[in-house]
Amino acid sequence: MSLADKIRLKIRQQDRLEDGVYDLWIEAKDMAATAGPGQFISLYCNDGGRLLPRPISICEIDKKEGLIRLVYRVIGKGTDEISRFRSGDYIECMGPLGNGFSLEDKKALIIGGGIGIPPLLELAKQLKCEKDIVLGYRDLTFLDKDFESYGNVYLSTEDGSVGTKGNVIDAIIEHGLTADIIYACGPTPMLRGVKEYAKSIGATAQLSLEERMACGIGACLACVCQSKDLDHHTNVNNKRICKEGPVFYADDIIL
Repeated sequence: MSLADKIRLKIRQQDRLEDGVYDLWIEAKDMAATAGPGQFISLYCNDGGRLLPRPISICEIDKKEGLIRLVYRVIGKGTDEISRFRSGDYIECMGPLGNGFSLEDKKALIIGGGIGIPPLLELAKQLKCEKDIVLGYRDLTFLDKDFESYGNVYLSTEDGSVGTKGNVIDAIIEHGLTADIIYACGPTPMLRGVKEYAKSIGATAQLSLEERMACGIGACLACVCQSKDLDHHTNVNNKRICKEGPVFYADDIIL
């Protein structure tokens, strides 16, 4: 089986974490055996009118039980359909896809914003080093308790209802957090701030980019980011987020 092959997998469980955010466990023994933090899986709808898959980042990997956990937000008709699947249903999938995080044995700072938080949970589990974890939300929090077993967790909310009032950089500054390496996933404005912060403290940064994808395997060139180096595939200064990414070293891309 190649990465471009679709397979039907059984849904073990699906729950709603908060309004519009769902927690999906899929029985995926082969995927779980090879998947890594920062990779994603493409899910296909049953509705024939929705041909393109929905790429969703891997939240957790249970190799022993052969399970993959996906936590996602409903943002359109495709993810709305997926949110209606129940235990025992089957769904067509493809993956694991993309290049995930490179684990480095250095003092780490893990930063997530909004729906960019889920792919950082498996990373936090696998990193065997000193680490602080900063999670940013608009208001309602989710998954924050899951992270507490793997590091010191700090929260920020835009309305100040939980943790630091403001964004993740505000929380980092408030608590005086530093690191040798930063791992981050979230919206582009947040990643720009993380990149600048990493530069200011002399830290390396790995950034997982959020972008709308079409094929998910690097063929259509629908998802690209600007890179410093010439890409051998397109012969221009860009990288395919679904293929070369979604994780890049901050110094290799322009945000």
